[in-house]
Amino acid sequence: QMLSTRRDLVPDDIIDELAKLQDQVPPFPSDQAIEIVENALGQSVTEIFAEFSEQAMASASVAQVHAATLDSGEKVVVKVIRPGIEATIRQDIKLLFTLARFVEKFLPAGRRLRPIEVVDDYQHTILDELDLQREGANTSQLRRNFADSELLYVPEVYWDYTNSHVLTMERIYGIPVTDVKALEAQDTN
Repeated sequence: QMLSTRRDLVPDDIIDELAKLQDQVPPFPSDQAIEIVENALGQSVTEIFAEFSEQAMASASVAQVHAATLDSGEKVVVKVIRPGIEATIRQDIKLLFTLARFVEKFLPAGRRLRPIEVVDDYQHTILDELDLQREGANTSQLRRNFADSELLYVPEVYWDYTNSHVLTMERIYGIPVTDVKALEAQDTN
């Protein structure tokens, strides 16, 4: 997933495949998602939500998202951390550091690319992504910063239904920024 953003380092055909890790990863079982939500929020999903879709609407390497409706009728999305992902990420980071040391030592451009620094930066970024409460805080701050903007709308975070493993946000509809053809079709610059 990290490499999918580095067209300067990896050929386009590989980038296109790696980009699928951003939102085309097979979902984990819905019973696990429900268990994570219930453990994180201390209630059953039927007590928390008027509706909760067991089928994931999106699934990525770190988390997946389920559609839901609050008892108040508000449509929301519930992001749930993938079970066991932290241990997997920590193991992958160790491997990346080993590869980075190899690149730095044995490849001609190795030192110039500073692979150990790249992996270290990635480590901080990915471990931050595992804390959905932090993501919620960043989203809330962004929402405040752009409250009067006509160019950007940031969804509301529902803090009563959010913690480090679960993030509940207002559901919004739109076109992914990566779908350039659809954006061009509606004359979005």
